[in-house]
Amino acid sequence: MGLIYADLILANPAKDDLGPINARALVDTGALFLCIPAHIATQLKLKEFEQREVTIADGSRKLCSYVGPVHLKYANRQCLTGAMVIGEEVLLGAIPIEDMDLIIHPAKLLLIPNPENPNIPGAIVK
Repeated sequence: MGLIYADLILANPAKDDLGPINARALVDTGALFLCIPAHIATQLKLKEFEQREVTIADGSRKLCSYVGPVHLKYANRQCLTGAMVIGEEVLLGAIPIEDMDLIIHPAKLLLIPNPENPNIPGAIVK
């Protein structure tokens, strides 16, 4: 399977005067969180809640900022989430993917709304 990218809209719901940012994101189900570069966190004026130690793909550990809230939109889905400020590209991890009830279509290399819930996101809460 190849790489999957998704065109996201990111905004700061606490700052209505700021416009949203369109960003192409690498979809990574091996990662958990939304990760954004520092320039996006700065443009959206996201609040740092704390520093977190994260393990990256090569196994090394780094300290990064955990910021938010981020209003994230994709297709007919949206969620509010936090983000790790790390790297040079946007990375969409499993938590916001699940929150928006999205799935990966491996044959088409696409991120799509769950066909079982095509109009609104579904969730398991029990």
